[in-house]
Amino acid sequence: MIYKTTTSYPLETVKAQLEEKAKKVGFGVLGSYEFKKILKSKGFEIRRDITVYELCNPAGAEEALNTIPEISVYLPCRISIYSENDVTVLATIGLEDMLASADVDETFKGFMEQIFNNIHAVMNSW
Repeated sequence: MIYKTTTSYPLETVKAQLEEKAKKVGFGVLGSYEFKKILKSKGFEIRRDITVYELCNPAGAEEALNTIPEISVYLPCRISIYSENDVTVLATIGLEDMLASADVDETFKGFMEQIFNNIHAVMNSW
């Protein structure tokens, strides 16, 4: 499942403010991928300007990786930003998918829910 939200703020505004908003809840932006530019440089075209940002909460990553090493396939956390029908869309993987992929106890589930609540707070801050 994908968690998705929209905002009326312009795409470029959301992209420009993402790092600052992520920092407020303990995340840093490790990097980004501008798929339209990447694919164009390889001779392929996509219609939308889609950028994926990799976010990391070091304390959260440490806890997650020490508890369930295979959760590394989901890290760093990603937020995709693009325009659709005159709104800006922000999307990320659903927490349910991540937790369903591994055997975790209630304490760890609660920990991960807080991490995802912070990601969702960033996504809904416009």
